[in-house]
Amino acid sequence: MHNSVIAEILSLTASFTKEEVATIDKLPMSGSSRKYFRVLFKSPKEPSLIATFNTNIPENETFINWSTHFKQLQLQVPEVYAVNKNRDLYLQEDLGNISLLDYKEKQSNIDDVLEMYRKSLQQLAKIQILGDKGLDYSIALVSPEFNKVGVLHDLLYFKFYFLDTTGVGYHRDKLMKELEELAKTFTQSRYSYFMFRDFQGRNILIKNNDVFFIDYQGGMKGPIVYDAVSLLWQAKADLSAQCRDDLFAYYLNCIENELGTPVKRAELINEFKELSLLRLLQVLGAYGYRGLFQQKQHFLISIPFALKSLAWVLKHYPLDNAYPELKRVLLEITGDEGILRYELKKASKENPLIVQINSFSFIKRGYPKDTSDNGGGFVFDCRGILNPGRLDEFKSKTGRDIAVKEFLETQTKMPEFLRRVFATVDITIENYIERNFDSLVVNFGCTGGQHRSVYAADMMAKHLKDKYNVNVIVQHLEQHF
Repeated sequence: MHNSVIAEILSLTASFTKEEVATIDKLPMSGSSRKYFRVLFKSPKEPSLIATFNTNIPENETFINWSTHFKQLQLQVPEVYAVNKNRDLYLQEDLGNISLLDYKEKQSNIDDVLEMYRKSLQQLAKIQILGDKGLDYSIALVSPEFNKVGVLHDLLYFKFYFLDTTGVGYHRDKLMKELEELAKTFTQSRYSYFMFRDFQGRNILIKNNDVFFIDYQGGMKGPIVYDAVSLLWQAKADLSAQCRDDLFAYYLNCIENELGTPVKRAELINEFKELSLLRLLQVLGAYGYRGLFQQKQHFLISIPFALKSLAWVLKHYPLDNAYPELKRVLLEITGDEGILRYELKKASKENPLIVQINSFSFIKRGYPKDTSDNGGGFVFDCRGILNPGRLDEFKSKTGRDIAVKEFLETQTKMPEFLRRVFATVDITIENYIERNFDSLVVNFGCTGGQHRSVYAADMMAKHLKDKYNVNVIVQHLEQHF
């Protein structure tokens, strides 16, 4: 599949520009199944492009249609340059790699960070109000408008993918009845405009000190403040209450500026409070699915932040007494014990744990020797995974080549295999950090020590560094990288 996509990208690029392509680099996948490639040209003056491959054609049509609409209004979105005949590949403007969340994490000057948030909120008000006029909501992916069915879906998403994993007991019929009643309260707003629905720091890119928006194809018509809630309550952003209040007040000014008339501020502030609860429950459902079920580290790490935010909301925007069962379970999962359950035991700078990760060949040299003092560790056999080395196009490549990575990620059971391996090793890592142990060995073997074991070892190293901040040493015993 990879080679055919590259060929299609080259063909589509040639139809758009006569500039000669230098490289096509596959970008890391996000939470979706879309595949992104950066197209670089031999001429340094020619700006790079982003090629997006996605077999979900309706999603492509929505993004392309809405992007064209927004761009015609001179709103801050990427321009779509070309689309192939199958509508599963398109070229768009390259807005770079720096998201608002990246900027916040790396920027030490809080005033600069807040200024970038204000720019984001100002542009948000523009795209919501100006972009709403004439937008074709009939092609919305989920629903043309924010309604009770959608809200209830978000609440049930939280119930099934997060609440039910906590082991907290509840009366099923009472809780379901309360969730259905609660869903009705979120859909009544006089200020209904274009709503991203996932307006958060990773979908805001910064280029030339300005902000641009991506991933709005899941949008619909809905309450205008929902997107501000999404941004200001993003778990990893961890904004203070004062910052949220100040930024929301600024956002209300932006709305009034775009509408050209004052708004009912008390009404919108009340909606902000109510929607804060809904958004955090929806986010916890997503974190549960992506983190607890799919074992994606970014989402697992974010769970404690979201629970602390939910605890703050429950304290300062108390849930109505009409929802006693929901209120009880939410207070339980946001208590100290509930949050502690998801706090990761990260290694400090002083922690001595070093994890040695090896890839090897069962045929060439067999099991690696364990030279640590304590012995033990893990050996995982990757030979149950379909071998890329059987295909001619991969014979000379390794598990570090982009094409091999994509094959293992999309055409084999490697992702499922690694999810289970990660979960197994994590138990020991957390125990060793707590007990201040200094070494652990994790080995991955395959037939030749070239493809599967190399990929698995690299992924394990990334997983442990991202999740636990431990020191890792990687050796590919059959390769010379």
